[in-house]
Amino acid sequence: MQRFLPRAHVRTIGLAAALSLGLAAPAHAADLVVSAAASLTNAFKTIAQQYEVLHPDTKVVLNFGASDVLMQQIVKGAPADVFASADQEAMNKAVAEKVIKAETRHDFVANQLVLIVPATGTVPVHALADLTRPEVKRVAIGNPASVPVGRYAKRALEAAKLWEPVEAKAVLAQNVRQALDYVSRGEVEAGLVFSTDAAIAADKVKVASPVPLNVPLTYPIAVTSGTKQLQPAADFVAYVLSPAGQAVLARYGFLKP
Repeated sequence: MQRFLPRAHVRTIGLAAALSLGLAAPAHAADLVVSAAASLTNAFKTIAQQYEVLHPDTKVVLNFGASDVLMQQIVKGAPADVFASADQEAMNKAVAEKVIKAETRHDFVANQLVLIVPATGTVPVHALADLTRPEVKRVAIGNPASVPVGRYAKRALEAAKLWEPVEAKAVLAQNVRQALDYVSRGEVEAGLVFSTDAAIAADKVKVASPVPLNVPLTYPIAVTSGTKQLQPAADFVAYVLSPAGQAVLARYGFLKP
């Protein structure tokens, strides 16, 4: 597993590695495995580092990806002590599968859906309706079947009666960061991502407009049912909810739930 932040023990594992761990060897007993939505990558790296300073006997292993994929990994037995989802639906599925302790579930941040374009793009895209323009050939969105940002995007486009024409142009991403990358590299004319993701690529993308939603865009977090480290997992969730954890999330552009 690749090691980040050399002055701490925070580590990150990819999706394939997580599944491999679930099928082969369990995480080390000192590891606290946190599976979190891709949009939380930057903020959770910082939170994990700060948490380790307060809990030097604990190593935080971070596993980022699409929320539904992470949930399925946990269902299949991949190691995870904490699950943080980018929408309620993925967490609801985790509850239905009985892989999280429902009493530990808390909404800890909110976000906003935005329409973005490449910073050097020339196609005039200023609102959702512009996605139907003939100059717009490709639109990056998360796969609605497995990616929260894709579900939010589909909901917003359906409300605007634009889903069918935009679906025909959709380039489906496996997570929000992949959708952001498509726009950053100019491989699509526009995309729908979270505002926090757009902010980390402000030199490569421009926010054309915020996208209204008829549901709150909130993130839940919970301790998993299979954790062998109940107290450290509960402590990590508590730290995310604490003023210190919330300050980090706010610094990365997340909103109060």
